[in-house]
Amino acid sequence: MFGTTLLGTFLAVSAIPVMAADVARGEARVTTIFDHSLPSVPGKSLRGVLVECGPGGSSPSHTHAASAFITATVIEGAVRSRINDGRKKVFRVGESFVEMLGDHHGVSANASDEDPSKLLAVFVVDTDDTKLTTPDHP
Repeated sequence: MFGTTLLGTFLAVSAIPVMAADVARGEARVTTIFDHSLPSVPGKSLRGVLVECGPGGSSPSHTHAASAFITATVIEGAVRSRINDGRKKVFRVGESFVEMLGDHHGVSANASDEDPSKLLAVFVVDTDDTKLTTPDHP
C-alpha cells in the first residue's frame, strides 16, 4: 500500500502546473505540497516536499528531523547528492535515493548549470515534528 501511495503521489506531483515564477539561477525553492497523518500508524505523517533548483542552484548541507525516513525521486532534470560519507552521485528523472534516520545530506544540488531540476522528497515523520530540515550553518 505504501508503494501505491508513493506512485500516486509521484503522478499527482508530475501533473502540478509550473509555479508562478521559475527558480532563479543559483537558487533553490522548497515547497511542502502535502501533509497527511497516517491513520494506520498513529503518531506518524506522510509529508511531500517539492525541491526546485534553478540552473546551478543548491540547498545548504543539512540534516532532517530525527524521526524522518525520506525517499526522494527526481522528477525533472538531474540532481547531485551525497549522503553521509558516501560518494557524490547524480540522479536523473525517475531515479530515487533514501535518507535514513539521522543521515547527513552533505550535497544537494542541481547537476546542471543550464537547466532547472526538481525532486519530490517524501517524508515519513513523527506528526509532532514541525521542522523538517536544519541547515548545518544558519
